[in-house]
Amino acid sequence: MTATFGQESREVHHEIPLTLGKQFFTRRGPGMIDPRRLRVLLAVALHGSVTAAAAALHMSPSAVSQQVAALEREVGHDMFERYGRRLRLTATGEIMVRHARRLSALLEEAEADLAAAAHGQVGEVSVAAFTSAITEVVAPAVASLRETSPRVRVLVKDAEGPAGRHLLATGEVDIAIGVAHQEDMSGAAAGQHRAFLYTEPFDALVPRRHPLASALAIDVAQLAGDPWIMPWPGNPLRDLIGLACEEAGFRPDVVSVSNDFRAICALVSSGAGVALAPRSALRGIHMHGMKVLPLDTRPPTRRVFVSVRAGADQHPLINQVLVALRQHAAVLDWERTG
Repeated sequence: MTATFGQESREVHHEIPLTLGKQFFTRRGPGMIDPRRLRVLLAVALHGSVTAAAAALHMSPSAVSQQVAALEREVGHDMFERYGRRLRLTATGEIMVRHARRLSALLEEAEADLAAAAHGQVGEVSVAAFTSAITEVVAPAVASLRETSPRVRVLVKDAEGPAGRHLLATGEVDIAIGVAHQEDMSGAAAGQHRAFLYTEPFDALVPRRHPLASALAIDVAQLAGDPWIMPWPGNPLRDLIGLACEEAGFRPDVVSVSNDFRAICALVSSGAGVALAPRSALRGIHMHGMKVLPLDTRPPTRRVFVSVRAGADQHPLINQVLVALRQHAAVLDWERTG
């Protein structure tokens, strides 16, 4: 007689006694199934005999027999029917072999994923960054990773100022991109590793009808008498702009506040005031009604850093994302490109 496994028909030869049949134990009904015993059952089905299965599993034939018998007790049904010296799978046995095949495939997939993760080829990495860094650095890095490492998934959260550092500290993200703040100029927060990403200058934004609109470059001090549009307090850019005004010898008259540079540009274009903005934050913004002027004497600069929890930069997945971020940030670096 034969036993059917998938599309194959295979004879299972009984070479040593299998503890099968109701006479050897009392039925207790279905219970928890030990997946290790499914592996043994599948080996017997695939190799066609207990002895061959035992050799493949590096087990003794008696141990294989015991595992099959234990599986029968767990399931509450026989796996095989005996026909003389031959065995064939019962209907229950065929069901269990089918599930054993699926389980084996899942375990193989899990092992493959673990191996890929160990080499940074599969997994998720979460990144917190401010808006223009997402636009100019993170999004291009995500696009390139989708080409080179399609099984690496990057999750992005928009976070300004200290919010990104908080998300990193609490474990909600793996990487945080932020601006050096006055409070942490000396180094990264405890338990975090921080590395330089790029530097970019600030430019002046003035209405098109402003008296300085036709200049090739201006000094911050020339805007001392104008109303100003600034980021909200707490935004590190607010501190950098305020410091630039202080060094120029005046305190700006702040009339409007926004952390969105599209809104700031719209207000400047309307004639509501002047502003300073980091260069990359202006990319893609319509400049109608506004002039962007470089600052000719030591312009304030935005120094952007990438932070991870201490030791996490050695993780192959995180390191792969860091490499992609650095590659796309390099084209923004004012100190490198001039």
